Amino acid sequence: MPIALTCFQGRAGDHNDLGIPGAKSIASHLAQKLGLDAVVIGEPEPALNGPWTVELEAAMPALRRMLDRFDAIYAEGSVSLAATSRCAVSLATLPAVARYHEDAVVVWFDAHGDLNTPDTSSTGYLGGLALSGPCGLWKSGLGDGLSIGKVVLVGQRDLDPFETDLIAAKGIAHIRAGADLAQRLAEAVAGRPVYIHLDCDVLNPGIVPTDYQHDDGLSLDDLRAACAVLARSQVVGLEIAEFQNAWSAGGEPVSPEPLIEALEPLLEKLGR
Repeated sequence: MPIALTCFQGRAGDHNDLGIPGAKSIASHLAQKLGLDAVVIGEPEPALNGPWTVELEAAMPALRRMLDRFDAIYAEGSVSLAATSRCAVSLATLPAVARYHEDAVVVWFDAHGDLNTPDTSSTGYLGGLALSGPCGLWKSGLGDGLSIGKVVLVGQRDLDPFETDLIAAKGIAHIRAGADLAQRLAEAVAGRPVYIHLDCDVLNPGIVPTDYQHDDGLSLDDLRAACAVLARSQVVGLEIAEFQNAWSAGGEPVSPEPLIEALEPLLEKLGR
């Protein structure tokens, strides 16, 4: 199937101004590697660093355009490849995935669960609501439809009590970092079609610049092994979020090439 490359450049609950150029860098590298042209959604604007209500209102025009973009991609039978800057963009992407690929498992690589709701969040951060909205735990205004039983969490180690209880109550697959991660992931996916969300903070600190950094994450070798397992399934899409283009504001740009190299098994699968 043809690949549709998308680069999200709008606001999405940003804490700083490093994620938007980070997404642009990811998209540029993917375009060159795969010989694709990226469709750009949204315009760069300074981070608001506000509560979720303010952030969602500001982001909504670009997020609606992203939802329309994903609807069009899947309606024409293409596979989606996207650089999405922040996890909150998944409020727009995942409802479209669920609508067109209801049998697909969403594999959520992240240090966090992003399963809080506006009522349970202690921070009010929009990104922390990114997966719960598509799963129908609250109304974002962008739709839902993703069955929580079709979620596989990978690499989470900073979970709030509500998320921990929800994972246990709903029996959500949770693949922690450690030995045999790839094998445990293969068992959880069980050969079903997959849509992959990669928040770069799933990796160990110091590998790539991210907004959050937590110890005991994945190495690039771990990520590559996981990608090799996922490439055995039908891959309906991949989104890469939370890559920041520098370690600090005004710092030297950091290349995403090592990260993209770790994704090679998936990119090879998509390119066939």
